[in-house]
Amino acid sequence: MTRRVHRVHEVMTGNPVTVEQLTTLAEAARVMRDAGIGDVLVVDRGRLRGILTDRDIVVRALAEDRDPAETTVRAICSTDPLTVKPDDRVDHAVDLMRRHALRRLPVQADDGELVGIVTLGDLEVERDPGSPLSAIAAAEAMPR
Repeated sequence: MTRRVHRVHEVMTGNPVTVEQLTTLAEAARVMRDAGIGDVLVVDRGRLRGILTDRDIVVRALAEDRDPAETTVRAICSTDPLTVKPDDRVDHAVDLMRRHALRRLPVQADDGELVGIVTLGDLEVERDPGSPLSAIAAAEAMPR
């Protein structure tokens, strides 16, 4: 039996949530809360500039006494994120995440359009649907 090669577009979460880089942390946190997610992609006129996580808000902003109503996401987000393409092999995404200790990778089409995000949870659901991490990832994806 031949093992099927899986592509990123088969496991990614489509329609990634984005915020402009001049969005305040408070607004970005509300976007995350309302979408039930822990990260947003940071863009400047539609072009990817970074990733902001809920942990970034706590560790890089609140712990340093930055005002979330005044601080922009550009000031604390991770910049120049690594990306993958929708047709890249899942093994390539796993390798990048492992080598760079990443939990998520934006997915960009050849024209630069953001089409998704692939997370550790997405990959675990694909690799081992019965694993505890897979069950947690599936539960987090359900509406609250």
